[in-house]
Amino acid sequence: MAAELRRRIVSGELEVGDPLPSEGKLMSQFGVSRPTLREAFRILESEQLIRVLRGARGGARVLKPDPGVAARYTGVLLQSNGTPLADVYRARAVLEESAIAIADGRRLPANIKRLDALVAEGAELVESTPAYSEHDVLFHRTVVELGANITLKVLADMLFHIIAAHNRAFIAAHPEGYDVPANRVAQRAHAKLVKLLGAGDLGSAQRYWRRHLEGVQHYMVGTDSKETVVDVLAASFR
Repeated sequence: MAAELRRRIVSGELEVGDPLPSEGKLMSQFGVSRPTLREAFRILESEQLIRVLRGARGGARVLKPDPGVAARYTGVLLQSNGTPLADVYRARAVLEESAIAIADGRRLPANIKRLDALVAEGAELVESTPAYSEHDVLFHRTVVELGANITLKVLADMLFHIIAAHNRAFIAAHPEGYDVPANRVAQRAHAKLVKLLGAGDLGSAQRYWRRHLEGVQHYMVGTDSKETVVDVLAASFR
């Protein structure tokens, strides 16, 4: 039953905000008992596909699938394997490089325009580390969208949730203003990438971005760091 309701939600047959039929109707439709129905609700609620409200005006409503849920499960899997943070940063770099390599020519001008707008926004945030950190993650997400590949984007989103959590932990562990010089370096790198993309030189853009991401990894986790995903997510995903 949970599988069928999940299928209806992710396929769009049940839209975000829609109420599910009453418990009586669902039990009759699926030929199940109330405990079975409520177990299905529990599963879907744990996946954050529905929200169940209690009381006289309660019931279940459809939620938008949340990439954060997948990120949490991915984080648990990575934690169970003792995955080092450097591994996450390397995987993120591979995904972003791949997105540049397969950039969709039809959508490339629009995507470059979006990235250029983000560069302009970043210039106003570079002195504010928390704000720039969030902006930086958005820029990297937009780089992945160059590939116009949904699977690539979903995989990258899971890693970006972990990286965003690490960014927050990194900022909290250092004095105010510590990251401003790194923000300026990142801002220049963003502008350079947009320039290379605008010139249509995807090969040079990919190589440049690889070097930049290697620098980011070195700055954030070092070369011999023992820090793992569990160190970052233990508090963030409680």
